[in-house]
Amino acid sequence: MMRAAASKQVVQEDPVDALMRSIRIPPRPSLLVDLQRELAEADPSPRRIARIIADDVGMSGALLKLANSPFYGAARKAKSVEQGINFLGINQCSAMMTGLLARQALEAEGVELTNFWDVSAKRARALVFTSRKLRIAPPDIAHTFGLFCDIGVPLLMNRFPDYVKTYAAAANDAHNCFTRLEDARHQTNHAAIGCLLARNWGLSSDVSWAILHHHDYTVLADPSTDDAIRSLVALSLLAEKGIQRYHGNSTSLEWDKGGELACQHLGLSQEEAADLLDELHEMFDTDH
Repeated sequence: MMRAAASKQVVQEDPVDALMRSIRIPPRPSLLVDLQRELAEADPSPRRIARIIADDVGMSGALLKLANSPFYGAARKAKSVEQGINFLGINQCSAMMTGLLARQALEAEGVELTNFWDVSAKRARALVFTSRKLRIAPPDIAHTFGLFCDIGVPLLMNRFPDYVKTYAAAANDAHNCFTRLEDARHQTNHAAIGCLLARNWGLSSDVSWAILHHHDYTVLADPSTDDAIRSLVALSLLAEKGIQRYHGNSTSLEWDKGGELACQHLGLSQEEAADLLDELHEMFDTDH
């Protein structure tokens, strides 16, 4: 009798767990697994890393193009992948490849978002530039965070047909945290999904936590949040303001919400922030 009663009990599944399982997070690419294994060695070898990359023509070409770009100020041209790795440095090379693998993985899921990747690349460049200028975050960590900051957006677009409308409404909300509307409509948000992908892919914990908090500007004034995470969030606000300005928008709602806190955390006066934004504008101009 008890067995029959037990068999009738239905275990209610947590709706949030069910939702998270329904959002497809691309698995960590095998090339990234091989790369991270080599980077975890006591003395990572550019030669072995070059061997890992060599079979991927797109990856090899992109690495050489980056190594020889004016942004890295190479006085001489890299003629091989190994030379390119030596010019860039192993960590910067790893950050660049991780970003390319993310693009490949999402496009394999049927997501083709040229504009999204253009903005992500601009953000990554802006974060590298400002992290070097202010000397507050390793450039490779800043680069990876810049590329993966909004990686949850295309994943949610894939999952919810009406997410485009949610994103547009959230982007035009001058008062509330960006993720509030996402949570209300979809029971999750692009920051949480991006953090999940970053953790699944074995990215730095600073990167995954900064992705999770990059619209929660209260962390900028919260000393219990790690300083490295707050610095990345603050730099992302500067990058956002710079990108909006470059695209001809005199205002940035995200900057209006968190810009003052970002400047306080970074130790920047309004004039210094304005100068930095001028330099970012010049950098974006140089890219074209």
